[in-house]
Amino acid sequence: MQEVLKVIKPSTAEQVKVKKVINTFIKKLDSKLSNAKSILGGSGAKDTWLSGNHDIDIFVQYDFKKYKDQSSELSDLLKQSLKKAFPKIKFNTIHGSRDYFQFIYETYHFEVVPIIKITKSKQALNITDISPLHALWVNKHTKKLKDDIRLAKQFCRANDLYGAESYISGFSGYVLEILVANFGSFNKFLKAIIHMRLNEVIDFEKYYHKKDVFFELNKSKLNSAIIVIDPVDKSRNAAAALSQEKFMLLKKVARKYLDNPTEEFYEKKEISFAKLNKKTKRNLVFITIEASSGKEDVIGMRLLKAFNFLKKELAPFEVKKFGWDWDQQKKAVFYFILKQLRLPDVEDRQGPPLKMENAVKAFKKKNKDTFEKHGRIFSIDKVEFPELEKFVKNLLKDKYFKEKVSKVKDLKVV
Repeated sequence: MQEVLKVIKPSTAEQVKVKKVINTFIKKLDSKLSNAKSILGGSGAKDTWLSGNHDIDIFVQYDFKKYKDQSSELSDLLKQSLKKAFPKIKFNTIHGSRDYFQFIYETYHFEVVPIIKITKSKQALNITDISPLHALWVNKHTKKLKDDIRLAKQFCRANDLYGAESYISGFSGYVLEILVANFGSFNKFLKAIIHMRLNEVIDFEKYYHKKDVFFELNKSKLNSAIIVIDPVDKSRNAAAALSQEKFMLLKKVARKYLDNPTEEFYEKKEISFAKLNKKTKRNLVFITIEASSGKEDVIGMRLLKAFNFLKKELAPFEVKKFGWDWDQQKKAVFYFILKQLRLPDVEDRQGPPLKMENAVKAFKKKNKDTFEKHGRIFSIDKVEFPELEKFVKNLLKDKYFKEKVSKVKDLKVV
C-alpha cells in the first residue's frame, strides 16, 4: 500500500517543521522547570504518527526521589511552570487522577502531562507514569514496522475502530503497535484478527503460561473482547477498553479488505446530509449538534448517550440504518434512516392481565377506550406526534437529551 503511505506518512519537510516546534516548546518549558524535564511522548516519540495529525503529547518527568511522596502536587507545579513559560497562552485544565493541560501552541494542539520519572512499571504512582516506557518498548520492537503501524492506525481510523475512549471502545494506538509487533506486519495482524476468538490472550513477553492470565489478573481487567498484556506492565490489559462490537467489526472489515485490498479502506467516509439524501431520497433524519466543552471522553459519552436516546425513541418508525460522527471539537452529526415517515393516529397500549381485577378496574377508569385481547386489557390511545418531523422536534426538547448537548444547530427531515 505504497500509495496510501504517500498520503499518511509525514514528509521530511513536515517532520522537520513539527520537530522544530516541539524542540522550541520543550526548551521554553524546561527553562521554567525545577527537578523535572520535558520529553516528547505518544506517537511522536514512537515515530508512528500520521501526516496532518499534529496532536502533540509532552510528558514532564519529575524526579522520582524528590517527588514520589508529592505525586498529588505535580499538576500544580506544572501549571505554575506553564504560566511562566507561556504567559500569553490560555490553557484548559483537564481533571483526572492527575490534572493535565491542553492548549494551542504555534497552531498545534499540545497536551502536557505531569508524571514521575520511573525506570520500572512497578514504580508507577499513576498510569501515566508508565507512558515513556511504552515508547521505549515500541521503538525497540518495531524498528522496521513503523509504516505497518501507520497503515494499521489509518485503517482503524477510517473504519471507526480507532480510540480507547469510552465512547469509541476501539483499538488504542499502543494496542495496535503491540499487535503489529506481535504478528510481524500489518497484513499478518489482519489475518490473525480474522481467526482470533473472543477472550484470546496476546502476551508478547510471555509473562503468563497459557490460561494462567485468567487466574492471576483481576476479573475487572478481563472483560474486553481480547486480552493484550502490556509488555511493560504484566498486571495490565492494554486492550481493556476494546468492546466486542468493535472487535467483531474489525474482523468483518479485515476479511473484506484481504479479499480485495483497495485504498478505499483507508479513507474516512464523511457523514453528510447531501450524500445520505442522494442515496436514500427519503425517510432521513439528519441532525447537526453543537457539543459541549470539556474532556473529550466525557463529551463523547454525552453525545453517544444522546444518540442512543434518539435511536431508541425512534424505534416505532423502524430504524433501518443509523450513525454519528464528531470532530472532537464543537460539531457532531446524527443520522437515522427509517422505514416510515408517519405513525398511525392511534395505537393499542397494553394493560394488565384480566385476572388482576383491581388493576383492570383502575386501567379502565384511567382510559376511556378499552378492549380485551389474549387475556389482557388494552386501551386505544391517540398518538401525540404521528408525523416524523414533529416527533423528532419533540424529542429534541426532552430534558435528558438537552443535558447531553450544547444545542441543536440544524434538523433536516426528508
